[in-house]
Amino acid sequence: MPRHAMRDLSTFFMARASERNPNQRKRGSWNFIVSLIYVVALAPFANAEDAGEPDDAIQFNRDIRPILSENCFHCHGPDDENREAGLHLDTEEGAKDWAIVEGDWEASEVWLRMVSDDPDMLMPPPDSERKVTPEQTELVRRWIEQGAHYQSHWSFISPTDVDVQNEVVSSDQSPGATNEIDRFINRALTKAGLQPEGEADKETWLRRVTFDLIGIPPTLSEMDAFLADDSPMDKIRVIDRLLARPEYGERMATDWLDAARYSDTYGYQVDRDRFVWPWRDWVTNAFNDNMPYDEFVTQQLAGDLLPDANREQILATTFNRLHPQKVEGGSVPEEFRIEYVADRAQTVATAMMGLTYECCRCHNHKYDPISQENYFQLNAFFDNIDEAGLYSYFTPSVPTPTLSLPTEEEERQLKQLQSDIVVAEQRLRETIRERREHWREQLSQSGLSSIGTLPEHRLAEPIASLDFEDEPKSPNQSVEGKVGKAWQLTGDDAVATEVGNFDRSQPFTVSLWMKTPDLKERAVVWHRSRAWTDAASRGYELLILDGKLQWSQIHFWPGNAISVVTDEVIPVGEWVHVTATTEGSSSAAGLKIYVDGKAVETSVVRDALTKQIQGGGGDNITIGERMRDRGFKKGAVDQFRVFDVCLSDLEIQQLARDEYEFYTESGWDQDQVIDHALERWDEEVASARTKLREARVAKCKLEDSLDEIMVMRELPEQRPTHLLARGVYDSPQQVVQPGTPDFLPPMKSDDSSSPNRLTLAKWLCDREHPLTSRVAVNRLWQICFGQSLVRTPEDFGSQGMPPTHPALLDWLALDLADNDWDLKRMMKQIMLSDAYGRSSVSTQDKLALVDPTNRLLSHFPTYRLPAEMLRDQALAAGGRLVRTMGGPPAKPYEVEVSFKPTDRDKGEGLYRRSLYTYWKRTSPAPVMTTLDAAKRDVCRVQRERTASPLQAFVMLNGPQTIEASRGLAEKLIRDASSSDVKTVLRDAFRVTTSRRPTQDQLSVLIDLYEEQLNYFQTHETATNEFLSIGDSEPDASLDANRVAAMTVVVGTLLNFDLCLVKR
Repeated sequence: MPRHAMRDLSTFFMARASERNPNQRKRGSWNFIVSLIYVVALAPFANAEDAGEPDDAIQFNRDIRPILSENCFHCHGPDDENREAGLHLDTEEGAKDWAIVEGDWEASEVWLRMVSDDPDMLMPPPDSERKVTPEQTELVRRWIEQGAHYQSHWSFISPTDVDVQNEVVSSDQSPGATNEIDRFINRALTKAGLQPEGEADKETWLRRVTFDLIGIPPTLSEMDAFLADDSPMDKIRVIDRLLARPEYGERMATDWLDAARYSDTYGYQVDRDRFVWPWRDWVTNAFNDNMPYDEFVTQQLAGDLLPDANREQILATTFNRLHPQKVEGGSVPEEFRIEYVADRAQTVATAMMGLTYECCRCHNHKYDPISQENYFQLNAFFDNIDEAGLYSYFTPSVPTPTLSLPTEEEERQLKQLQSDIVVAEQRLRETIRERREHWREQLSQSGLSSIGTLPEHRLAEPIASLDFEDEPKSPNQSVEGKVGKAWQLTGDDAVATEVGNFDRSQPFTVSLWMKTPDLKERAVVWHRSRAWTDAASRGYELLILDGKLQWSQIHFWPGNAISVVTDEVIPVGEWVHVTATTEGSSSAAGLKIYVDGKAVETSVVRDALTKQIQGGGGDNITIGERMRDRGFKKGAVDQFRVFDVCLSDLEIQQLARDEYEFYTESGWDQDQVIDHALERWDEEVASARTKLREARVAKCKLEDSLDEIMVMRELPEQRPTHLLARGVYDSPQQVVQPGTPDFLPPMKSDDSSSPNRLTLAKWLCDREHPLTSRVAVNRLWQICFGQSLVRTPEDFGSQGMPPTHPALLDWLALDLADNDWDLKRMMKQIMLSDAYGRSSVSTQDKLALVDPTNRLLSHFPTYRLPAEMLRDQALAAGGRLVRTMGGPPAKPYEVEVSFKPTDRDKGEGLYRRSLYTYWKRTSPAPVMTTLDAAKRDVCRVQRERTASPLQAFVMLNGPQTIEASRGLAEKLIRDASSSDVKTVLRDAFRVTTSRRPTQDQLSVLIDLYEEQLNYFQTHETATNEFLSIGDSEPDASLDANRVAAMTVVVGTLLNFDLCLVKR
């Protein structure tokens, strides 16, 4: 019966019932019509695996939850704050409080509202743009009649062992199935009254499995070998061979890069290049090494937290740092740091649990039992690294935390250089100890006056000195200073010097008199850097933070820097002499702050400087102001001095006394003089210091040359994570601890006391976790069949589609977990199933009525190959595919015509596998995205499939395809033993489609070839232009017209259905 007819009939009965007794709300004949609707319209769509249930049994998860979730949960679901009428339809207790009466649909308000003809009573309301169909209301009625039994959502229940029954498919087929997978599939088909289609021919199966495992088609020799193999082990041998190929890792990595939102640039408007491709290579290697999936997950989430983590395990955590990052001027750093944390949490939720966590950032989830607090509890796992909200615009610094990536030789050199530094430091200490006794003996015997010749400059000479006696440029002002005049600063107008471009191994000192008018939250006293966040503070600086002095040397703030802060605030409204010194050790222990000539107690803020502090601009010291920072507003400065040495305590004391002189007859403290002599006069100590400096310079130079990549590294103390009102960064509410939702199994008790990312990874990979293994095998199934058992792989929640074969999904999930999470084993098991080996041609007339979308897999699904496979197939067929693995991204022709054009490569970079194509986040490769490649702006676990004229346009006319077609054309003509066109065309057809042409197909190809040959023979200019497409030179030894004509034929074949579509 047509659906519109059913609606009209139902309206008629509803009206008659209302006329008889308005208070009964359509009860009488409704029983008849809804029963009719149910039998006629719904029976064919029963779930595949409910053979154990009575034919009329209604299941909450299968039949009712989708109706309530779609139509009711938005107002009557898990979101407490926005729940209407206090009705909690997502829980049995809440629903049966008053809205549902077990066994009595006529007394159940839920059903009565669904069928009401009163617009004010109807649910969902008419203006909600939601509507419950008559079929659905009948399901709800029958469910209530049967007791309205609730179930926990299927994906939130841990999978249990499944009885694998051996089903007999039909009398004319062999009973049962040897592969457990087929027993589930065949059971579903039998219940639906369908037959499995026959086995695909060997050529089709080989092409199918080769693409699925290595992403490129089989070669002619591989096809011939397989066709000649009649043994029962033929398919097993093929799968084992392909799983052992290095291309397997490349093919599998492609999908994971979508989930990981991988790109070679940072994103947003500037979208600068970033160095992350070593992580992409790690993924490829992990798949090739058959790393167990639980380890694959654990290393990416928390490899840095594993005991004795090695460099590869730490590198894996780059997964968490692949989100877009911001640098645009005026951006609020904390706003975007919060975005990065949220992105990490949401990516893990989607890629590994199939949950839509992003839906509860601002409020409780509307459909699933995930609260806003749960959202920020997950965030808390990823909120504890030393990162900035913006990366550096003026420098190429890699956002911290980072991992250095030395080669084995560089690693050996680093160890040697560190050893050299240790030896030099020891030698310096010994020299100082020996020479201290010498100086003590000298001073004890005769004092300073009788010591041999002292240096001409008994105190270090400044390399820059500003006395501020001149009038400043307006609007800075001249005021009374500590010594004569001083300058009062606006905080917006810098005072420049001509010195200060020190490297991190250089000892130096900066001193001044300063007066702050108030207790400043933040102020730049002086610095050597281009900018604050725009340069990640690269350089060094003296700041006032919350009234305290903070002295720092910085490569990238906050994670690559050394910094100390005074324990006490500085006095307000009075002159204070401040000196900052560094010994050039790249260690926070080498930084000291002196106030009024005395070293003050400091606390370490950061102690991890591993890269240069030069570069980025702003090479000289600037006083009182910095770009996009808070200057020393209304602060006064006087007697500013810069020294290219680390001053002694005596020298600093003299500066603070404004008596920077050294007199031998003065009554100096002996120990202070000895320390000064060792620092400034002693030649043996100076020689030891020079050797130590040379060792430090050598190590710094090597470290500065090393590549580094963004990774995860925990802060020493847990950063407080707040629930954010409306999810907004500047609306923090209560502090939340790292944790997991109550509806999922709890973390192990021994891990839950101080949970971190490793705890989270262990929790995810527990066998009892209801989501992780299901999501994993669902993804593998999607790789093999093009469609997953759960058709919404990004959403295993209430709004997602239920699995087509629930028991099969659970069996696969436990099979993966119980067999060491072995991905290659699982892929092999799926591919050896009859379901995977079936023909893609359907011969059953009733399939359109019973299973129009092939949910039950009576035949193999057909769909266009992914973008990467289409391009790589053309390159492979044309003999141009470069097989080099790993390394920097490649830039093929298409990137130079993208939205933000990039210079393309020359040579091999044009022809590498699409996995390596340079991916610019705001301007991805246009041919790839035209062919439905994911943009990778966020985590994507399923690609769209579209059909547009542009796809045919780029496949027919793209320079990559044309050049590849010419490559195959030249090879076929060159290898032909004669001028037999048929042989050449047959080979062209086999190379591109993996099968032999029929006679009709061959005739079409001959006609096309002859037509094109005639054209090119009469259009010499067109021939030359056509063959010049692409960087590769045409083979001048071949007939140009024949090559051009054959190139058109090959290009046509590359756009043929048998070439484009996986069958």
